[in-house]
Amino acid sequence: MEDLQLYSYQEEVAQRAVLGENVIIWLPTGGGKTRAAVYVAKRHLETNPTAKVVVIVNMVHLVDQHYKNEFSKYLEPQYQVLPVSGDSDEKDFFGKVLKTAHVVVCTAQILYNAMINEDEDRHAELSDITLLIVDECHHTHKDHVYNKIMRCYVEKKLNNEGPLPQVLGLTASPGTGNKKVLEEATEHVLTICANLDSAIVSTQNYRQDLQQKVPRPRKVFDITEKRPKDPFGDHIKWMMLQIHEFMDLPRDVHLRECGTQEYEQDVVLLEQRGVRENNRMIAQCALHLREYNDALLINDTLRMIDAYNSLKSFYSNKTTMDTTDIWLVGLFEENEVELRLLAQDPSCENPKMAKLESTLLKQFEADKMSKGILFTKTRRSVHCLHEWILGNVVLRRAGIKAATLIGAGNGLSHMTQNAQKETIREFRGKALNLLISTTVAEEGLDIPECNVVVRYGLLTNDIAQQQASGRARAQDSVYSVVAQRGGRELRRELINEHLEELTKKAVAKVQEMSNYDFKQKIRQLQREELIRQKLAERKNEARRNRFTATNVQLVCRNCLKSVARGSDLRLVEGAHYVNINPQFKREYKVGGAVVLERDFEDWEPGCKIICNNGNCNKDWGFEMKYKGVAILGTLKISSFALLTPEGQITVKKWKDIPFPVGDFDFVRYCEDHHPDLLA
Repeated sequence: MEDLQLYSYQEEVAQRAVLGENVIIWLPTGGGKTRAAVYVAKRHLETNPTAKVVVIVNMVHLVDQHYKNEFSKYLEPQYQVLPVSGDSDEKDFFGKVLKTAHVVVCTAQILYNAMINEDEDRHAELSDITLLIVDECHHTHKDHVYNKIMRCYVEKKLNNEGPLPQVLGLTASPGTGNKKVLEEATEHVLTICANLDSAIVSTQNYRQDLQQKVPRPRKVFDITEKRPKDPFGDHIKWMMLQIHEFMDLPRDVHLRECGTQEYEQDVVLLEQRGVRENNRMIAQCALHLREYNDALLINDTLRMIDAYNSLKSFYSNKTTMDTTDIWLVGLFEENEVELRLLAQDPSCENPKMAKLESTLLKQFEADKMSKGILFTKTRRSVHCLHEWILGNVVLRRAGIKAATLIGAGNGLSHMTQNAQKETIREFRGKALNLLISTTVAEEGLDIPECNVVVRYGLLTNDIAQQQASGRARAQDSVYSVVAQRGGRELRRELINEHLEELTKKAVAKVQEMSNYDFKQKIRQLQREELIRQKLAERKNEARRNRFTATNVQLVCRNCLKSVARGSDLRLVEGAHYVNINPQFKREYKVGGAVVLERDFEDWEPGCKIICNNGNCNKDWGFEMKYKGVAILGTLKISSFALLTPEGQITVKKWKDIPFPVGDFDFVRYCEDHHPDLLA
């Protein structure tokens, strides 16, 4: 166990928590919030012989990171510290783990699952915990799993059901909830405090020490002018107008400007309308328009060839079912050569790319020891920028060695957690000096100090901006925003600066409240939230039982063929919706094998399942092999529409379906379909 030393400002913000109060520690990225939390946990364990500390995080990779770098390092071997994530066996008997370990570091979802699980070995109560540490606690609002846990806490508190754990929240910024005036921003901060049943603390006496430890980077706006001409983008817009005319837009539909987020919202709603009205022409045209709009957005941020490649990729995988498909695919094929030629014209290239090149050169040529992060919006743009840098001789001569860092997951566009760790390890050494990342690197990941942070093509909130800026915490760091003069990114960055100052004022206003007024306000907000939650639960229950499952059909969202009934569905492990009807296999064909990074106790993934209706080939999900016996189609609700007695509808998530689905009963399934196993 290493000696635990705190800076003066860390001791100050931890003081009230050491005395047993519920507090939110507010320190900037790099300020050592987690180290302060370890200190509080250590003092809590030393003064409470029956102490049980649970640290909850909102991303899987943070479990191992907080365990190795902080809690195990400073608490073991004197205290037993256990990391528990979705791929660890301990999750399956979390209740037992909590009884044996002194400290558990886990994802919030695992704790919540244990709280609602009735199995004795898996079940956990809040009363089993004496100190609950909530990392990145600004997420404790709306339907985030943090808030689900804290709603249980608050309800027990209001009903005088104890004992309850002490709460310690950690955040780089509570944010303003996108509120623009002080009173509303203050209300947002108070709401976060109410949800966590905690006061918010920040350093008052050692601000200068904090500024020296976490220096603010020098902010630079690298501004580009609008590209003088854009024949590639103009041609795409002309093609979109051809589609508008082909599908004969309904008179009440008004699509906003092509190449904007607003247009994307419009065509998403148009596709949903087409599905609802069983109008495949409208639905398919809307899907293709979204791809063209994506290409315009890429063209605005990246290279023209990247935009062309996105369309090429979409159409290379597109099959035709009817005259609508034939016309839409034909439109692209007729214009493909023209688009490719326009995309290769260097005189019309995106000026933002040249500005990004000069921004990187300015930093890496001046200081060969530079380390930086280039933040961008999507996984696609991460890969495109990486490809651009690898092919850019000037940037390579400047010594830039870049790699991608994106969110963990199992899709082709994701990284495994091991790949994330390896990339960060190489960045920590000398193999890499530039990470190209989505917002995954803004929050939580243990990335070494950087002296260069560049935000490129990003529209994010004030919290994300502060976290990105906090990554540039080496001395004399630069935080660059590459944006078009008068563009959306520049406007958003300036708004976020205002919101950051507003957050400081809102927190100060909350901290100035008397203890009595603060507690009264918190209790009022908690009661109001509890009432809202009860009303929402009643509404959800009514919606969930609006129709019987036998009266709802699942319709393929691409070909609009009815392929299953709601009564065929069951829920596995509270998360996976499967079709248990053996006849369902007639409706799909299998594709490639599905590989998941983690293993599951009772099931394993099989192959992709794809709609079998002609050339539809809509991806529906994958086959699940349950206990080595049951082959069950695991479905994605985004691939289906629902035909109800009141018409056809679409829903975003399974939780929004208007009929009940029972839990999967393996024994009953075997009785019905494999009686030989029970003989």
